[in-house]
This record gives sequence, C-alpha cells and structure tokens, in this order.
Amino acid sequence: MEIKLKNPLIFFDLETTGINIVSDRIVEISYLKIYPNGKEETNTYLVNPTIPIPEKSTAIHGIKDDDVKNAPTFNELAKTLANVLEGCDLAGYNSNKFDIPLLAEELLRAGVDIDLKKRKFIDVQVIFHKKEQRTLSAAYKFYCEKELGDAHTAEADTRATFEVLKAQLDRYPELKNDIDELSKFSSHTRNVDYVGRIVLDDDETERFNFGKYKGMRVDDVLAKDPAYYNWMMNGEFPLYTKNVLTNIKLRGAFAQNKNSGKK
Repeated sequence: MEIKLKNPLIFFDLETTGINIVSDRIVEISYLKIYPNGKEETNTYLVNPTIPIPEKSTAIHGIKDDDVKNAPTFNELAKTLANVLEGCDLAGYNSNKFDIPLLAEELLRAGVDIDLKKRKFIDVQVIFHKKEQRTLSAAYKFYCEKELGDAHTAEADTRATFEVLKAQLDRYPELKNDIDELSKFSSHTRNVDYVGRIVLDDDETERFNFGKYKGMRVDDVLAKDPAYYNWMMNGEFPLYTKNVLTNIKLRGAFAQNKNSGKK
C-alpha cells in the first residue's frame, strides 16, 4: 500500500559511535525522502565524528576511523541536512528513542536552528512491537518476505524501514493511512523533549517522566526544589531536554513577575 502524504516523509537511519545521546556522535546518515507525488530522493553521508569509533561499534556497522577520517564533520553537513529536513515528517526504526534525539542533539551542537518537534514522527519499530514483537531483520522477513542481507548499514536499514511501513499498512487495515494517525500510534508517550524525560499529561501539563519526581508537574518541582534544575543542567542530559526545562522555568518566572506586578 502506498503511503498517503501531505508533506514529504523522510525515512532515515544513523550509524553512530555508541548509544549515548549526549556523548556519542553520528558516523553515517542515510535518508530516503518520499514526496507526496511518489518521487523518491536518497542520499548517504559518511560523517567524521571527531572522536574515536569504539571497536564494539565498528563490529556492528563496519565503519572504522580510517573510513571517516576524510569525511565531513556533522557541523559541515548540518545546514545541508537542515535544508533536506525542512517541511518534512520523519520516520525510522527505533527513531523516537534514538535517531531523532541524537539528530536533534547534533543539530543543536552545530548551532543549526530547526524545530523538529513541529514535525510528525513515525517509528516503525513501535508499530512492529505493538503488533508482532520482533527486530528489524525479522520485521523485514515477516512483512516483506525478504532477507535483510546488509543489516546495520544505514542505507539498507533505511530502505527496509520504508518497505516495512508500506507492508504494515497492507497487513493491518485498522492502521489509518494518515501521517498524523501513524505518528500517534508510533508514540508511547507525548514527549515534550525528544527522549521523554518530560511528557505532557491529558491536561497539556508538563510532567517529569523519570527519577524521584516522576509523575509530578515540572513547574511544581522547580518551585519546590530549585536545586533540581541546577542538577539537571549540570548533568548528562541532552541539550534539548535542558532547553525545554529552561523554557518552562523562564515561563514560570515570567508568570510570577506578571502576577506580582498586578498586586
């Protein structure tokens, strides 16, 4: 089944130095851009991460330090990628938990101002896990009846993810062929930041989703325990999470000053 699109949809995959959103870096990025008229555009970039690639990561994706030593850094690619992403929705495999948060972090580090939260995110892994509980290679075999021979290469994983989503739409008639609905189905929580440390409740209120204040309103915690803000700002949290927390803090301070001025 072909996917109904209002905006271009980008399937993408990252190969990285590791799985830490804060400290690890991209070594390869591949994307497949699908336009509403069916036109396809694809590209793959090797990226110099500016830090050594651990052997355990090379064992997974096969990319070594020598392979990327002459490749552009992410800073050099950032504006090009931002132009590619502009006005597009995003799709991937485990992308909500890893690829999108890491991509956002790299863009912030490069000083590129692009608000990915305005876009719709579709995580094919979430759909798969809600329906079948498998890996990408198994998903490809299950839905597409093909073997994923080049698993853990960004380009092969990107193309496989695109094919799996189309096959999922064929297999599950209850899945609405609509980007908004697929994005909602792909999400476990309504994240305010990318990694889900802060989420929205049913009343559109931000709440912490981890630690000793899990489930509590963020503004209540910041008022009750101001040191918690400093702890998070100095801790190993993604830059985007820190930006979200700062905006909530500033919003509360502005509201407090405004109310004080009325007295």
